[in-house]
Amino acid sequence: MPDILNSIFWIEVDKIKPNPLQPRREFGEDRLRDLAESIRQYGVLQPLVVTKREIEREDGSLYSEYELIAGERRWRAASLAGVRQVPCVIRAGQDDDRLKLELAIIENLQREDLNPVDRARAFDRLINEFNLKHIEVAGKIGKSREYVSNSLRILSLAEEFLNAIVAGQINEGHTRPLLMLSGKPVEQKALFDEIVARRLTTREAEAIARRIAIERARKKGPVDPALVALEQRLSERLGTRVQIERKEVGGKVTINYLSNEDLQNILSVLTAEPVVSEPELESEPETETEDLYNIKNFSI
Repeated sequence: MPDILNSIFWIEVDKIKPNPLQPRREFGEDRLRDLAESIRQYGVLQPLVVTKREIEREDGSLYSEYELIAGERRWRAASLAGVRQVPCVIRAGQDDDRLKLELAIIENLQREDLNPVDRARAFDRLINEFNLKHIEVAGKIGKSREYVSNSLRILSLAEEFLNAIVAGQINEGHTRPLLMLSGKPVEQKALFDEIVARRLTTREAEAIARRIAIERARKKGPVDPALVALEQRLSERLGTRVQIERKEVGGKVTINYLSNEDLQNILSVLTAEPVVSEPELESEPETETEDLYNIKNFSI
């Protein structure tokens, strides 16, 4: 007698119902259409996983209904492709909601099909609806407790940011610098806009977030991430710390240097001239440049 748990059955698409605990919210219409086209040509290559329910009609007869545990994307694409039947593995005796959710999460994680927001929301449901601890969730998916905890932190971000992650405007790495500015909604939103507009890397965004935190502590007021980003660019270009101070009219740029060699490099970049060696500079009759050597901090 074949093992029903390992046997594959062909089940009509319209007899299968979606899993109400499906952790995945975003299926991506373009990718769904691509999968549907593939299914038209090659069929469904990987079986869906379902549970089976026997339902009694009013006349006393029975009919079977199936609920998805895993494979909703393939089921949706098969329906879109006009396929009548799909291969399924039937998991018997698994009506427990928590088990269905666990299996759906694990299946998606193994296929790397969950975006970071859906993954975090799925973890949140396991913890809050089924009273699992972070370490218990981690054990079920083969990840560390820190992985689960860090994933959940994403949910503290504004809905606008979460939607941007799902849409691919920002990636999961960008959430770290945004979370660094938790409690600073003005700066957080401005940094988000900078990330999207300038397509900042994670490292660039983190550098700006750190500078904002430092400047906020120093100035005890809101900080403009656009100015912080410009400070960062100038610092990288000149190879030294640059501070920009905005005033009611105009502002001030302060460039720090540690040695005469640093100053020569800065002047070379600003004037687009080659660096002058130390002996040549010392023999220069002009006194204005010599006076600059006595300054450890100057403003433009």
